[in-house]
Amino acid sequence: MSKPSETAAARTAIIGSGFIGRAWAISFARAGCSVRLWDREDGAAAKAIGYISGVLDDLERNDLLNGQAPAAVLARISAAATLEEAVADASHVQENTPEILEVKIEVFKMLDAAARPDAVLSSSTSALLPSRFTAGLKGRHRCLVVHPINPPYLIPAAEVVPAPWTSPETVERTRAFLVAAGHAPLVMKKELDGFIMNRMQGALLEEAFRLVADGYASVEDVDSGIRDGLALRWSFMGPFETIDLNAPGGIRDYCERYQGIYSNIFPQMLRRVDWAGEVMDSIEPERRKRLPAEQLQQRQMWRDKRLMALAAHKRRAAKEIGK
Repeated sequence: MSKPSETAAARTAIIGSGFIGRAWAISFARAGCSVRLWDREDGAAAKAIGYISGVLDDLERNDLLNGQAPAAVLARISAAATLEEAVADASHVQENTPEILEVKIEVFKMLDAAARPDAVLSSSTSALLPSRFTAGLKGRHRCLVVHPINPPYLIPAAEVVPAPWTSPETVERTRAFLVAAGHAPLVMKKELDGFIMNRMQGALLEEAFRLVADGYASVEDVDSGIRDGLALRWSFMGPFETIDLNAPGGIRDYCERYQGIYSNIFPQMLRRVDWAGEVMDSIEPERRKRLPAEQLQQRQMWRDKRLMALAAHKRRAAKEIGK
């Protein structure tokens, strides 16, 4: 996470103040940026600021505000009455509207007309390729996707996905801005359905659903396999570094030893299970037995507090042990 001085000159606009928008606001304000929030729904931006106010104390307790007081971070965030007011002096605009193509097209037309000519226009979309909603824009060279994992103030990875016409300068400015704001940008060379993180997550979810649907494992066994197994390493190493350290001679040695195992498994993975089909009749009851529906929101808050504790631990470990 960056020191506030590194991005203190940056002015940012958040368009859409739901889960993702308010989380970006925390991240940018913590890094020293001024943040203007705008939402099409009356009162939504003010409600988001109220939510943010309640989160900052927990972040301070976990030493995740870079030594700043919650009030100082909150003071950098304000609500704008109009989209035009929000983007008027912003150098970075982060759009967070619903995953509906027609909405993205409309909003980006508005942003391109209202924002400064040199402002970066980025979308938090997790599924839509940037070329699909920026093609007709005069300023399409400054448009791209910056897709986070929620919540971005606790999970630093963010995908930078250019459209075919996004300028290299825009990509580099965005990468540098994210680094200064404490993020770990994944800069894609070109756009692709699912980007990086959803393709990786999707591969894992496909196998999770197959294992349950075919009667090999329970939902909890699959969850435990990740939670109490693979994710312990993955919380501080990626898959390539993991296998590089899992054989005496490194990554080539690992592949020579174990590729045959995965080659044998792969043909069995080429069949989809309908996630919302028959298998859901066993998955949902098992999840609701472990977590009643009325406790979902409370558990989400628990998740975020656990993420705060993990982020604080990783930060300390990086200082004491090294990255």
